Amino acid sequence: MSLPLWLRRPREVYYGWWLLAGSIAAMALGSGVSFWAFGLYIGPLEDEFGWSRGEVSGALSVGVFSGGLAGPLVGRWIDTRGPREAILIGAVTTALSYGLLATTSELWQWYLYSAVNGVFRQMMFFIPFQALISRWFDRRRGIALSILGTGFALGGVLVVPVMRWVIDTWGWGPSFIFSGVVIVLLYLPLGALLVRNHPSDVGAQPDGAPAPADQPVEPSEAASRLTGLTLRAALATPHFWLVGLGFTFLFFGMFGMLVHQIPLYVSLGVPRDTAALIVSATAALGMGSRLAFGLIVDRVRRFEHLVIAMCACLAGALVALLLDSSAAGISVFVVLWVCGTGGGPIIEAMLLTRMFGLAHFATLLGAMLVLEEFGLVVSPVIAGWIFDVTGSYDLALVMFVCSFGLSALFFAIVSRLPQLQFEPAEAR
Repeated sequence: MSLPLWLRRPREVYYGWWLLAGSIAAMALGSGVSFWAFGLYIGPLEDEFGWSRGEVSGALSVGVFSGGLAGPLVGRWIDTRGPREAILIGAVTTALSYGLLATTSELWQWYLYSAVNGVFRQMMFFIPFQALISRWFDRRRGIALSILGTGFALGGVLVVPVMRWVIDTWGWGPSFIFSGVVIVLLYLPLGALLVRNHPSDVGAQPDGAPAPADQPVEPSEAASRLTGLTLRAALATPHFWLVGLGFTFLFFGMFGMLVHQIPLYVSLGVPRDTAALIVSATAALGMGSRLAFGLIVDRVRRFEHLVIAMCACLAGALVALLLDSSAAGISVFVVLWVCGTGGGPIIEAMLLTRMFGLAHFATLLGAMLVLEEFGLVVSPVIAGWIFDVTGSYDLALVMFVCSFGLSALFFAIVSRLPQLQFEPAEAR
């Protein structure tokens, strides 16, 4: 398939950078309407249906759980058929699932439709774009993935204010319809016109190196030349399980805070509009920390040490908020939280590709998501339940501090293990 004329730019611009730019926009929209904006729905749904905070928060956990279960299948599909097809099909089905969410009138529907949305969102969002950028960049993978991660932060900066206005003006139901429409309008043209599965599809190699004239690589052969452990081989190593536990406890705290950030600020006496602005400002600052993280990560031999530093910053942020919930305490929390979440969207991709190779990366990432489900699923529910029972998030913050400490411990153990060796993958 030939490239659109508008993409035939000067030859010195590597096509992967155009692909990365489009992927940033997709990450911003996908994260914005799903994860960043979820806290905006908690109050309206509590008011309309009388559901508790734990019940409302449980829907996000259900969606993450269903998406995690689908992760290995989605990953295998991407490894064998490429990210492009998954993105196109996932965009349409995700948009339809937002239409279902707009019709919610019972709690069981809220959970069921969220589960459906979680499966389809997995196809178009996190796994395919992580795999896509990892294929297009090798020596520059750290900085490329960190730039991709700014898209996740950009969702909090640009999309949250828009979603807040949509929900306040049109209501929570029409806002889901709005989310589905904008996903289709962005993802379908992006997937059809811009996304290419591998650099060989445009006659290039990762990072923009020219393809050898005497050894051209056909697109059908490119994936088979990648190296790495299979899922079965990775499961036989202690590395996989220790990394999985480390990520589980890390995302237990990060995801719980992401879901409850706006309600947390409101519980501290911050107006809801101001709370949304703080979240957006935190996301904006996070873009800078992600870029800094990308510049550092390509120069670090053992990536696990950076994850331990992240855990220390995140735990320190929550301790600061526990000790002082005034404007000064919130400011210290934001600074430390921004530093700690700098590698959030890319740490899995960087660690998995370094530790297990790239040949089966999407499959391994999908399997890792199954392990992480414990943290992603129960964290928002427990935090919501704690607030319902105590009227405060203090115990939830203590719980998150402990989870970051456990994560740091597991990654410290992994850093003491020898690095894995693997041979070139067999052609599939």
